[in-house]
Amino acid sequence: MAARAIGTATLSFGLVSIPVKVFSSTVSDGDYSFNLLERKTGSRLKQQYISQQTGEVVPREEMVKGYEFAKGQYVVFTDEELKAVEEKANKAVEIREFVPLDKVDPILFDKGYYLGPDKGAERPYALLREAMRKTGRAAVAQYAVRGKQYLVLVRPQDNGLVMQQLHYAHEIRAISEVPVGDAKVLDAELKLATQLVEQIASDEFKPEQYKDEVRARIEEAIRRKVEGQEVTAEPAAEPVAKIIDLMEALKASLGEKEVARKPAKRAPRAASSKKKATGG
Repeated sequence: MAARAIGTATLSFGLVSIPVKVFSSTVSDGDYSFNLLERKTGSRLKQQYISQQTGEVVPREEMVKGYEFAKGQYVVFTDEELKAVEEKANKAVEIREFVPLDKVDPILFDKGYYLGPDKGAERPYALLREAMRKTGRAAVAQYAVRGKQYLVLVRPQDNGLVMQQLHYAHEIRAISEVPVGDAKVLDAELKLATQLVEQIASDEFKPEQYKDEVRARIEEAIRRKVEGQEVTAEPAAEPVAKIIDLMEALKASLGEKEVARKPAKRAPRAASSKKKATGG
């Protein structure tokens, strides 16, 4: 079944404009959502907002939005004031530059969307796709929707284009903020670690071979509950003995992989054993 567009936009670079349709790149059956119920009656609970000062329930029409600029101090904004500073949606995806795709750190990647040509835009769409493929570059662009301005990366994939939403630089922590110590790597350890990497290395990533086992367990638990069965926890797995010495851990890991890769020895044929026993 063909995918359904969730919106439209216009890709533009130079004086070239390409009307496109926007499609979600993910399916809608995401995480399971559980509702809060009252244990005694089984009825669903309703969320309410309570004033920290009076302890009373505050109705929605009496709520305003405030920004805490100092501890316990807020500036209040009306809906009209917030709308005045919001970005106006114009559906224009304006390409600012083309950059080498391998120079964009994947840590910047957020949600992705597929772009397809709108009616009559097949030629310029294909032209942009092939130009990026030939140069090995992707398009950095900005567009506004739902009052916000987004940074995106448009890149070719197979026969189409992907619009990858990016985080802005100020939204990403620097790796330098993470304490990693100053441990020295020994040559012998590096050699064994490299061998271990090579043993389980693949030349191609195939995401379809990985399954969400937790989701499968939740689905099974829901099915059993609907049928009136009880859900019990499985016995915990026995803890694996820890190897403190790094070299011993690497050697043991390599040994396990070697054993797994060796074919099992064939058992002797029954006829041969019988023949030897009878002396024939």
